[in-house]
Amino acid sequence: MRLADKTALITGGATGIGQAVALAFAGEGCRVAIAGRREDKLRAAAAAWKGKPPISVHSVDVANRESVNRLVEWAMRELGHIDILVNNAGINTPKRTMADMPPETWDEVMAINASGTYNCMHAVLPGMRARRDGLIINMDSISGLRASVLGGVAYCASKFAVTALGTAVALEEGRNGIRVTNICPGEVDTPLLEGRPTPVSAEHRSKILRSEDIAAAVLMVACLPARAHVHELVIKPTWQDFA
Repeated sequence: MRLADKTALITGGATGIGQAVALAFAGEGCRVAIAGRREDKLRAAAAAWKGKPPISVHSVDVANRESVNRLVEWAMRELGHIDILVNNAGINTPKRTMADMPPETWDEVMAINASGTYNCMHAVLPGMRARRDGLIINMDSISGLRASVLGGVAYCASKFAVTALGTAVALEEGRNGIRVTNICPGEVDTPLLEGRPTPVSAEHRSKILRSEDIAAAVLMVACLPARAHVHELVIKPTWQDFA
């Protein structure tokens, strides 16, 4: 029970990586709250945890700053304080090229992936500064380190923003005892694949990472002592190029 004295707030916690991280944390004794846009899906995800204490749920639109502030105020009441924030909420779009993607889609992807991460970090940092302790884990992407046609212009740009945001805040807040880690997965079999322009075959899915693989990496970071800071972690399928 390596996280028995910790609390965590996880956005995008209803499916995929977010749910896997929530279950991994709860299994190590952490008090967990998950957030997302659909409360019914959140409750279904939380019900997968049969232990104690239960996983708490709250709806949020991370692109809306007031919604995020309400979430964090609730989480502070529910958990007492927030030791760990996992920024996992994110989207992509089937129309990924500059030629095909309408400007409003660019705005939506940037608002959720980039500004949503900022909004959540901005809301939790005052409490972490006051305690001089805290861990923020941003679910970034290889697309935030190497732009690609597969990721698309909006997703890549939003994830590059997350990379820079996490790096800059880590440099600012390390003196306050706050660590920020950008985790950059390659291809992962999550519901996000349903938004691919070309359907993903069962054979391809079998060769890529699973949500529990990413959750294991997140858990490793979360279980390190406060003196240890993982700045950035890349995890990818064995066969996937990264150069």
